Amino acid sequence: MRYRRFGKTELCLSVFSLGTMRYLASVENVWQTIQKAIALGINHIETARGYGKSEEYLGGAIALGLPVPRSQLHITTKIPPTADADTMRRYIDESLERLHLDYLDCLGIHGLNTWEHLDWVKANNGCMQAVQEAVADGRVRHVGFSTHASLEVILAAIKTDFFEFVNLHYYYFFQRHAPAIQLAAAKDMGVFIISPADKGGRLYTPSQTLVELCHPFSPLELNYRFLLSDPRITTLSVGPATPEELIEPLQVADRDEELKCEEITVFQRLENYKNKALGTEKCSQCYECLPCPENINIPEVLRLRNLAVAYDMTDYGQYRYGMFENAGHWFPGMKANRCTECGDCLPRCPENLDIPALLEDTHERLKGKSGRRLWG
Repeated sequence: MRYRRFGKTELCLSVFSLGTMRYLASVENVWQTIQKAIALGINHIETARGYGKSEEYLGGAIALGLPVPRSQLHITTKIPPTADADTMRRYIDESLERLHLDYLDCLGIHGLNTWEHLDWVKANNGCMQAVQEAVADGRVRHVGFSTHASLEVILAAIKTDFFEFVNLHYYYFFQRHAPAIQLAAAKDMGVFIISPADKGGRLYTPSQTLVELCHPFSPLELNYRFLLSDPRITTLSVGPATPEELIEPLQVADRDEELKCEEITVFQRLENYKNKALGTEKCSQCYECLPCPENINIPEVLRLRNLAVAYDMTDYGQYRYGMFENAGHWFPGMKANRCTECGDCLPRCPENLDIPALLEDTHERLKGKSGRRLWG
């Protein structure tokens, strides 16, 4: 296991962090998973108030006893932004009580996803007043935020200088947030990558096309290497449901060197194959088509189409597309069949894509079943 400095927090975190959104079966399962994670070198556990009974189960496991001193295990929980300080005070107290902890190494404002959330954070009597009180009295050591927001909101949140770290989406198959990584690094913030195996493409169950294109590596391994080779990134979440599910991801936990020639060749192969498969229908993710009058997240819809057409990542596409209209501010936007063919987007597209036709095609490919967030 490699370890990296978590920005200005000065914490030294393992390059993989144990996420707790999935292992909700029992206190015993959580305890066993923590034991395995620590044995494999993980020293950072992340949970959230919103993850069902995760805080409660993690607290129960902590009460059973940890195999290392508390000072050697860094624990983060996340609490949603609130419009007032009193609510945040209560939430912090409740989280500490459930976790059986006297202090949190890190507290993340969970789901700073909208401009309104950012206004709450910046307000004089908003949630940050309570957070700063908790920092002053030692119950919270470091403060950051997690986000599923647009790039513009993320950059604005980073520029507040309120935060020491950021949790965000960024993967080989989704590089929209590269400017946020760059700005966070410039401000010496720790960078935590959310769910690279799942949100990064459901790479634990890849299509045969993707498997063949990535040979001799696995798609999951390549995505981890893409991230670990970037020194600006501190840690990646891994969210096992059982202790055994830690084994495969952590096989790359000591491989954080620069990308090797063979790996770069595979990434070039992936790019070339995508360009050939999509031809003149490739969306290059410039985002110039927004805003859409029907609130369709056109670039994200077409990103999912790119992946489905080029790499047969239809399962992943259906999974993410099904979140539209079902996940609120966590995954905003209407489904593609809401397009009225108004034509507003057409003159803004530098590639002259027939966006309404591509939206219709995407909906037919990916409409499947509607989904919900695991804990939403």
